[in-house]
Amino acid sequence: MEAVGATRIFQRSIVKRGLKYAHYYGDGDSKGFISVKDTYGKDSVTKYECIGHVQKRVGARLRKRKSKNKNLSGKGKLTDSFIDRLQNYYGIAVRNNVGNLSGLQQNVIAALFHCSSSVEKPMHGQCPIGKDSWCYYQRTLSCGKKPNKKYKGLSNEVLNTIKPTYLELCTKELLTKCLHGKTQNSNKCLNGVIWQRVPKEVFVCLKILKSGALDAVIQFNDGYKGCVEIFKKLNITPEGILLQKHTNFLTSIELTTQNDIQHQM
Repeated sequence: MEAVGATRIFQRSIVKRGLKYAHYYGDGDSKGFISVKDTYGKDSVTKYECIGHVQKRVGARLRKRKSKNKNLSGKGKLTDSFIDRLQNYYGIAVRNNVGNLSGLQQNVIAALFHCSSSVEKPMHGQCPIGKDSWCYYQRTLSCGKKPNKKYKGLSNEVLNTIKPTYLELCTKELLTKCLHGKTQNSNKCLNGVIWQRVPKEVFVCLKILKSGALDAVIQFNDGYKGCVEIFKKLNITPEGILLQKHTNFLTSIELTTQNDIQHQM
């Protein structure tokens, strides 16, 4: 469904919009990009990665590696809290280096050593320096103080085991597709609004599906104000809607009362 929808949107861009889409934002396993990359000619559309998906990929791959190697589990090793922390710092590094490939690569690699550091074994040499650095160690040093935050860190054995997996997500090829610093979150939010009206678990006819999608788009773009504008064009007033609801409510009570009386007789 995703591939078919993407194909239709790209194929009608010239006719309906008078333009060509140059970039496609998607997750790593998206089939939609394959269906549109040659829309205007061979490889005419470039794929960019959603930085939110790339960030989550850090956690997913490390947890997969952990499940296959039981020696990585346990206190002071590759815990879930460490993975969450590393994933968070990876995302910070990407968002702080939009358009700067060399800085981005340096920062995502520095994030691994930053999270693996401890008081006894600090490894913050590649972290950004200065008072605005995301690294607490470098921020503290820039103020002329001695860092005193205590983290357990990782042993060299564990660090060397997970390093190849992490560095797979630090290649220039992948990070180049993240330089835009954008996500698919706005699309996901729209999907959520549509699903509130037309749940995926329930089968509906095409007419209801279209009505739900159109209503979701109106509210997503303009909120309930957009619905009011539609009511005005249909000569429907809010007072009329409330009156109709009140009338339907009273009618339902009257019918229920009549049914109860007949049942008692």
